[in-house]
Amino acid sequence: MPDDQITPTEPKPIIRLKESVINKIAAGEIIHRPSSALKELIENCLDAGSTSIRVTIKDGGMKLLQIQDNGCGIKNSDLPILAERFTTSKLSSYSDLSHLTTYGFRGEALASISHVARLSVTTKTAAAEHAWKACYEDGKLVPAKAGQTADPKPCAGNDGTIITVEDLFHNTPTRLSALRSSTEEYARILDVMTKYAVHNYKVAFVCKKSGSSTPDLSSSPASSVSQAVNLLYGTSIGKSLLQVTCGPDPNAVHTSKDTQSWKGEVVFTNASYQSKKFIFLLFINHRLVESARMKRAMEAMYTSILPKGFSPFVYLSLEIDPQSVDVNVHPTKREVHFLNEDAIVERVCNVAQDRLHNKSQSRSYPTQTLLTQNQRVQMDVDEPGDSRDNELGPSRVHAVQITAPTPSTSKKKVAPKNLIRTSAADRTLHSMFPVLPSNRTQPQSEPQPQTQDRRQAETEENAGRGDEEPPAPVRREGSRKSKEIPESAIELSSIRDLRKGVLIKEHQGLHEVLEGHVFVGIVDLDRCLSLVQHSTQLYLLNHGSLAEELFYQLGLRQFSSFAKFKLEPAPPLRKLITIAVDAEDGISRTKLTKDQVIEFIHRTLMDPDRREMLSEYFCLTITDDGLVQTLPLILRGYTPNLDKLPLLLMRLGPQVDWMDEERCFESILRELAYFYVPGPLDGSPASLEDTEESKAEKWQIEHIIFPAMRKYLVPPKSLLERDVVQVASLPDLYRVFERC
Repeated sequence: MPDDQITPTEPKPIIRLKESVINKIAAGEIIHRPSSALKELIENCLDAGSTSIRVTIKDGGMKLLQIQDNGCGIKNSDLPILAERFTTSKLSSYSDLSHLTTYGFRGEALASISHVARLSVTTKTAAAEHAWKACYEDGKLVPAKAGQTADPKPCAGNDGTIITVEDLFHNTPTRLSALRSSTEEYARILDVMTKYAVHNYKVAFVCKKSGSSTPDLSSSPASSVSQAVNLLYGTSIGKSLLQVTCGPDPNAVHTSKDTQSWKGEVVFTNASYQSKKFIFLLFINHRLVESARMKRAMEAMYTSILPKGFSPFVYLSLEIDPQSVDVNVHPTKREVHFLNEDAIVERVCNVAQDRLHNKSQSRSYPTQTLLTQNQRVQMDVDEPGDSRDNELGPSRVHAVQITAPTPSTSKKKVAPKNLIRTSAADRTLHSMFPVLPSNRTQPQSEPQPQTQDRRQAETEENAGRGDEEPPAPVRREGSRKSKEIPESAIELSSIRDLRKGVLIKEHQGLHEVLEGHVFVGIVDLDRCLSLVQHSTQLYLLNHGSLAEELFYQLGLRQFSSFAKFKLEPAPPLRKLITIAVDAEDGISRTKLTKDQVIEFIHRTLMDPDRREMLSEYFCLTITDDGLVQTLPLILRGYTPNLDKLPLLLMRLGPQVDWMDEERCFESILRELAYFYVPGPLDGSPASLEDTEESKAEKWQIEHIIFPAMRKYLVPPKSLLERDVVQVASLPDLYRVFERC
């Protein structure tokens, strides 16, 4: 019809649907087929604490679906509203959903069934003298027979509940005609019951057709999920099962303080089991649900194990904090949403895959061997009544063990999003050409004399000479080896306790990140921010804080065995302290004058006993006439910023507890570590990116400090609070691009 002939029509009025229409539409969302009705009823039985559930089916559940349990039953006073919508004993307010632990909660299962079928309930509680029977249609009580009242009637019965559903979808012919054959619908019912019987292995399940004396499914209480799988799915699966339990990775670097707690149990077949159909049972907080993402991840585990076209059996049960799960996203509760879904899926698959690959290195295959004449072997398998030997000798079946390729020759198939494209063992050409500062005083090193309690220290060359061979980055085992920094042999209990304290505070996940990291680049030199990659994650680090902890631990490692470098000419101690005090703003807030503060610090450090201790244990030599002659060389090839030397000496006076041995050693090592941290003096102007000084600083950070972190740093958990932040993840980026 031409556009000019189209006449506008009046909008139709909006009307309120009848209650019966609303209820039938809602029932169609909950009850799709007999098996979905049975699923709701089974969950009600389990919520009632049943230990035995019996189901009787006729015509695939369309003519009759009856379920009997021995649970707590239903009170007579609750029967009038039992089949009304949104009547439930599971919650009273919306906030109760955040800590829900039951199967049902909306109160729509029986209501929906009553709108599409004829429903009757026979129930008895333990305290009741007899059972009660009630019939329902469209959510309301109806008489069981014409002429009777609709009130529940007393009757004989056992403790528990019998729910009978007859003529399912009798008033919705379209839904009835869309169903499959009764045989296929019955198979769906058996599938649902089998899955619930596996998960609830302590409950006895029986399912049979009406009029049949032999049940098609019968399970007695089992001791474990594996035993239930063996009973219900057969010994071909049962004898191939592996089982693992998992939870949050304790070694993972969590940048969020509220890390979700969860646990999972996985029962799955090894490489010996092969089937054309993938059987996947997924329970989240004991609910039978579906997850396409989880199913794909589980299938991907077996891509490098099973031949193409074959599938495994997998049972997975996850228990997650109810506050992290949204159960109200699907009318039939077939799907749920929960926090950190991607991380949980990845963790479960990694744990299961590790177990699977460890167990898949050998497989058993039945083969038949034909022996030559005059050769005899003991039979492994012998058919009853068959002992015939031909002239060539007996033909017997043997179990032959075939060893699969070792992990070194058979690699796991890695998804592109999990592929690591960098190696910490690589060395760049840039690292072979050190960039040295143009205006920084270079220390002159000298050999450390051997004493009774220390090892012979390494003689260090001038750290600033241009003809020095550049220090090779420290690599993990198997890469180029650098000179080891030996741990000094010291008998002082205070040092032993400090070393133990470092190991106690270690965070294993952060240790793995630093040990296997690949340096990406410096983000901000003045704010001490750098990027590193580990596996498929990108991390932003405060390299100043990490370097301070590194130098403290290296100082503790080499206690009393430092190499030392010589300051030429040796600066006077009093002059250095004066420079630091003049630059310190906090001096004006004390009761002492600057001259008094300088005198106090100078007198403290010039004490003969303290000077001897500083020289013997820390290679910080102060001569009798007050000249600072040597400093400890904590890390070979690294030149500290000597502009910080006045600050170091000033802080050694008041910041060190000279009266307690352990606290004294720790505070001195902390001050030395702060002195060694890369970067300009606090309060100095921001560095310029194109200066020789900043280029040399960057080179030392990348090629000396970070390789030393990889090899020697034992990172404490405290660094995760603000100094290590995950900023990107390759799998997460893949998911973003997949949505585009």
